[in-house]
Amino acid sequence: MELVCPHCGALNRVPEARLRDRPKCGKCGAEVIPAAPINLNNASFDRFVGRDGLPVLVDFWAPWCGPCKQFAPTFSQMAGQYAGRARFAKVDTEAEQALASRHAIRSIPTLALFKGGQEIDRVSGALPGQQLQAWLAKHV
Repeated sequence: MELVCPHCGALNRVPEARLRDRPKCGKCGAEVIPAAPINLNNASFDRFVGRDGLPVLVDFWAPWCGPCKQFAPTFSQMAGQYAGRARFAKVDTEAEQALASRHAIRSIPTLALFKGGQEIDRVSGALPGQQLQAWLAKHV
C-alpha cells in the first residue's frame, strides 16, 4: 500500500500487515502514520488525499468556530484509535478559503471522507464519539 508522508509528501510503500507497526518515511524518517490529525493546506491536500492508500477523513473547521473547538478532542482521539485503518486530517477553512470553496463547504465543522481521491461521504456538525464511530463503521 502506498502512504503519503505527512511531513515531506514522499510516497512510501508499506505492507498492509505492517500498518500498525509505526512505519517511518524512507525519505525523511518521520512517522508515516501519526496518531494525531494531519494539517493539510492547498499545496498538500490533493497529493495526500489523492495518493494515500488509506481512507482519509478530513475535518473542515475554523479557529473561531465554537463547535469546531469542542469537536477537536474527539477528532484527535479517533485519529489515534483508527491509526492504520484511516487517516485523519484537518483543513483550516479560514486559512484555506479556496480549498473550502472547491469542496463546497457550507457549514463547519464538516467531515468529508475520501477514498482514492474521491469524496464518498460527508456529514456536517460536531459528532459525539460514538456517532462518529458508527458513521465511520459504514466506510472503514
